[in-house]
Amino acid sequence: MVKQSASTILLMRPAKFGFNTETAESNPFQKNSFEEIEVIRKKVLEEFDEFVSALKTNGIDFIVFLDSKLPEKPDAIFPNNWISFHHDGTVVFYPLFAENRRREQGMGMSIIDALRKKFKIVTLRDMSELAEKGIFLEGTGSVVFDHSNRTAFASISPRTQSDSFAGLCQRLRYKPFWFHSFDRAGKAIYHTNVMMNISSKFAVVCFDCIQENEKEKVRKPLGESGREIIEISIEQMNAFAGNMLTVQNLIGQEVLILSQTALDSLDASQINRLSAYCELLPISIPTIEKIGGGSVRCMVAEIFLEEIL
Repeated sequence: MVKQSASTILLMRPAKFGFNTETAESNPFQKNSFEEIEVIRKKVLEEFDEFVSALKTNGIDFIVFLDSKLPEKPDAIFPNNWISFHHDGTVVFYPLFAENRRREQGMGMSIIDALRKKFKIVTLRDMSELAEKGIFLEGTGSVVFDHSNRTAFASISPRTQSDSFAGLCQRLRYKPFWFHSFDRAGKAIYHTNVMMNISSKFAVVCFDCIQENEKEKVRKPLGESGREIIEISIEQMNAFAGNMLTVQNLIGQEVLILSQTALDSLDASQINRLSAYCELLPISIPTIEKIGGGSVRCMVAEIFLEEIL
């Protein structure tokens, strides 16, 4: 059985982080700030570096790539939206909704060349050109994978379309489950990974936001996988409680990385249930969450590639 939690993760240290006006319409998590941009960027780099330090202290293997200053890429800190690395040696490039986010993929081949020194890369599936046709799918923001059962879940939104999702699953030989979810204002949840996480032994899901006639479509396969389902409310989802991820540390133990904001929103029962399966590692990234509209999981691209011995 393949691993659900990666033992190596990729991060991107941003060069020109900022509020992205091209993504704000579909991402209500984003909130602009009146602070000077250089003040914001200093805070973001401090938060990023503290995240890296926490990973190192907790024995989690990571690779940090440095964003280039030009062209400017305000969301470079979220690489999981445009690239994913799979157990069979496949690397996927994804079609991104915002034009200015497609600049991030300019670093794609240099990242692959660097990773080839340590990992086996067999196939590149480049879906990025679909964006020019108005077809979008934003990586593991759009798609939440259950690797151990070869299934995948996607909440349909302007950034996540059923045809592109089905096409990806066909290429990877995963069974697709898509559904619709909405916030209190009736707006489509922009990324699946803000309302859903699948770990080795549990799944965190905001069922309150899933369309009523589709709840069972999500609950049934998760239940059949043998995982404990831990439900969160829409208010907790809005505090990024769904945007968490388990990774393996250097001795094979699972660690749940999540933001301090997310942890603070959980009740004692939820924390106890999560803690029964893994160690919780909260990361304080309030500036990244507020202005970028994404949390800890969004900052991580998992590397499931086989390591070269």
